[in-house]
Amino acid sequence: MSVPRPVVTRIAPSPTGYMHIGTARTALFNWLYARGRGGKFLLRIEDTDRERSTPEATAAILRGMRWLGLDWDDDAVSQFEQRHRHAEVAHEMLARGAAYKCFATQAEIEAFRAEAEAEKRSTLYRSPWRDADPASHPDAPYVIRMKAPREGETVIEDRVQGRVTFRNDQLDDMVVLRSDGTPTYMLAVVVDDHDMGVTHVIRGDDHLNNAARQQMVYDAMGWDIPVWAHIPLIFGPDGKKLSKRHGATGVEEYQAMGYPAAGMRNYLTRLGWAHGNEEFFTSAQAMDWFDLDGIGRAPARLDFKKLENLCGQHIAADDDAALLHEITDYLVAAGRPALTPEQAEGLGRALYCVKDRAKTFPELLEKAHFVLTARPLEIATDAGESLDAVSRGILKELTPRLQNASWTKDALEPILTETAAAHGLGFGKLAAPLRAALAGRKVTPSVYDMMLVIGQDETIARLNDAAG
Repeated sequence: MSVPRPVVTRIAPSPTGYMHIGTARTALFNWLYARGRGGKFLLRIEDTDRERSTPEATAAILRGMRWLGLDWDDDAVSQFEQRHRHAEVAHEMLARGAAYKCFATQAEIEAFRAEAEAEKRSTLYRSPWRDADPASHPDAPYVIRMKAPREGETVIEDRVQGRVTFRNDQLDDMVVLRSDGTPTYMLAVVVDDHDMGVTHVIRGDDHLNNAARQQMVYDAMGWDIPVWAHIPLIFGPDGKKLSKRHGATGVEEYQAMGYPAAGMRNYLTRLGWAHGNEEFFTSAQAMDWFDLDGIGRAPARLDFKKLENLCGQHIAADDDAALLHEITDYLVAAGRPALTPEQAEGLGRALYCVKDRAKTFPELLEKAHFVLTARPLEIATDAGESLDAVSRGILKELTPRLQNASWTKDALEPILTETAAAHGLGFGKLAAPLRAALAGRKVTPSVYDMMLVIGQDETIARLNDAAG
């Protein structure tokens, strides 16, 4: 009885720009699948396009992965650095008779295609060198092409798309090694996946056609074919392919907008995958539940309202220390000033009363403005409207009563309500000038929470400032 191979998945982004949100979701699916099965999740940087690949883009990929919490096993692999291994495999296929040297020039190929288009016939290039006698080979530059099967079908058994068949007479003899000795993407991907021990290739369904051609390399080398799982792309709310016109498409943009990583993981996991009717879940639950059978075939649509709703739930549920750490990272990503030690300490005390119903970190920080600001407070115009002569007089009357009060809600509540009642007011009428005095804002956490967070001395000082 054969022992099943341990699960090994990978993500293989190209460092030619920012990390797309679709790439992040693909990475997440691979990470969840491997982590939930005690397997390995690997990272390969597909940097063979030397003109467009940049160190900055590679750094952005690593930052995006780290922000999302998608830790990978082993060192990240550079595809470019494996190019000699790729060339070695191409020559091995040549020796096996699964590939051949093609001496056709680019001009000859273009002339063939132009003629085929004019005559409205297939432009699929059939090289005359496929079955040529090696003795007739000229001393000239050549590429190495695969010998694609000419009859029958190539079948891809896909865990998401089902059984997908390709007519072999529609497959070309793809180039695997260029005339300058550099490998093509189609070869490099297969060699790397094999050498890295990848058992499951989970990637976007825009690669589905590639699977038919890449499977030829596995067959030619006698290698185990991985489990294929081609997942639908992410569309915008309008049902069209996600682009800049829909809003942010880069992972780091979402961090800079203040979405928590746990909320992003939750939302991206749910985007095109389902486990019953579960919407809010932790990463541990996702690892336990995630399976390829739960991935739908239809493109998923990005819904910012759902994203914000889930992020709000994660902010409310998160541990305060972890939340404070992530807010610190958010400020760096957004290019906003860092918190002073005093502000960080104050925010830590305030989190319990500001993290509920905040969908993003900017919203949370706005709610926490009262503890992040310093005297003298700048009072917003709409909040200042409540500080008329009557309310200022009440604040002036209130402060002596707070001097010797126990600083608990149970002790403060009767003092405030009795002061309001003495002027024929409900507490709600007193709350508005108190909010203005304590936060300089009209919308704030509860007056009692603000008083408890900023403390007795600061509360009295702010009330005295507002009373004038």
